[in-house]
Amino acid sequence: MNNTILELIKNSVLLSDGAMGTMLQQNGLPSGHCPEEWNVSHSDIISKIHRAYYNAGADLVETNTFGGNRYRLDFQGFSDMVYEFNYQGARIARETCPKQKFVAGSVGPTGEFLEPVGNRTFEEMTDVFKEQIEALLSGGIDLVIVETMSDLQEARAAISAAKSLKKDLPVISTMTFEKTTNGFHTMMGVTVKQMITELPAAGADLIGANCGLGMEEMHDVVAEIRAETKFPLLSQANAGTPVWDGSKNVYSETPAQRAAAVKKLLTLQPQIIGGCCGTTPEHIAAVREIIDNYMRGN
Repeated sequence: MNNTILELIKNSVLLSDGAMGTMLQQNGLPSGHCPEEWNVSHSDIISKIHRAYYNAGADLVETNTFGGNRYRLDFQGFSDMVYEFNYQGARIARETCPKQKFVAGSVGPTGEFLEPVGNRTFEEMTDVFKEQIEALLSGGIDLVIVETMSDLQEARAAISAAKSLKKDLPVISTMTFEKTTNGFHTMMGVTVKQMITELPAAGADLIGANCGLGMEEMHDVVAEIRAETKFPLLSQANAGTPVWDGSKNVYSETPAQRAAAVKKLLTLQPQIIGGCCGTTPEHIAAVREIIDNYMRGN
């Protein structure tokens, strides 16, 4: 790769992919089944999803490894498959990736709590993330995205794990915020201002918000971040507020609605824009057009 992602974002707005879980459900993933297991048993479907996002114009896709850490896989009976699921997840994305595009290793929360809330130490949590990220690196990722975090200490452990394995590995770290009468904060009470201070200090190269919010509220979060810092920023909103149809969440936002909202979001100068739950290749294709027009000055 001639240009690293950190070099490209200095002069460009990049586009990441949309939801993996939504696409897996559309392709038959049973409710409650381990998504990462499909990296082994249904690699053709995972490859098809990545290819659809690249074809839609995504500059980077995330591996199907969001829950690929030992704690979460142990809960689903796959604790002995940490390396295999993550390695294969990275390998599939790498083999699908066109030239001059990127593969981001997805690293989500463990579902465990650090002391004093829980009984996991910072060192234990770091080791669990290191095990996952080492496998992702073996599979060929270009960067890591530590995503959907609600606890600063857990995010710090994941960032530390990534940087300890490869000092110059680009790391994006995002948190999931909810809107309350006291403003935006995560489930664990982390404020936007705390995130802005702590994640870069921990070693993150980009920070941001993902999941939990539709585009309207995500705009407000990004605006709050931008008011405090010029640090590189990623935004991945859900496709609106989900409605349960009896078997799954259904998201109502259309690709055209996403495109219109991205026009407004671009005024806040994020470096990477993508989608989370409910977003599809069609949403990403619509955003690609908006970003291209923006970069041309239209």
